[in-house]
Amino acid sequence: MKFKGYVQIYTGNGKGKTTAALGLALRALGAGFRVFLGQFLKSGVYSEIKALKTFASQIEIRQFGKGCFVKGKPSEKDFELARQGFSLCREKIYSGQYQLVILDELNLALHFGLIPVKDILELIEHKPEGVELVITGRYAPDILIEVADLVTEMLEVKHYYHKGIKARVGIEK
Repeated sequence: MKFKGYVQIYTGNGKGKTTAALGLALRALGAGFRVFLGQFLKSGVYSEIKALKTFASQIEIRQFGKGCFVKGKPSEKDFELARQGFSLCREKIYSGQYQLVILDELNLALHFGLIPVKDILELIEHKPEGVELVITGRYAPDILIEVADLVTEMLEVKHYYHKGIKARVGIEK
């Protein structure tokens, strides 16, 4: 299956960045694509991970986090997990096995300095033509926005979280 892959970024402070990327993954799976999902700063079994495992022959999911987002200064373990994760993601992109690669929360990992932005720029520059690359997370660096082919900013207008409503199974987690 030959096609030209582009670079997409989903960023902003609004809800829906990972959800949009997973919607694209579902579409790609339906088209017979193989998908790699690398999640930075996350670990654990979310509802979407459970659902995607039903496509185990077409999707590989890996997580590179301690189970909670970085608050304050990142630990050495945060740096180590991000570096290992990025190395694996780079291998998957260059492997020729996947038509869609999603690097979930990579922008946030960049924001915290866990991975150098220059490494991502190099990855994009050498990305194989037949790989669609999706990068999600708040705080996308301006240079990534500049080099990407598609950028969507999720803008929070109103969110029930501010009224104390916690993440709900099946909706936010």
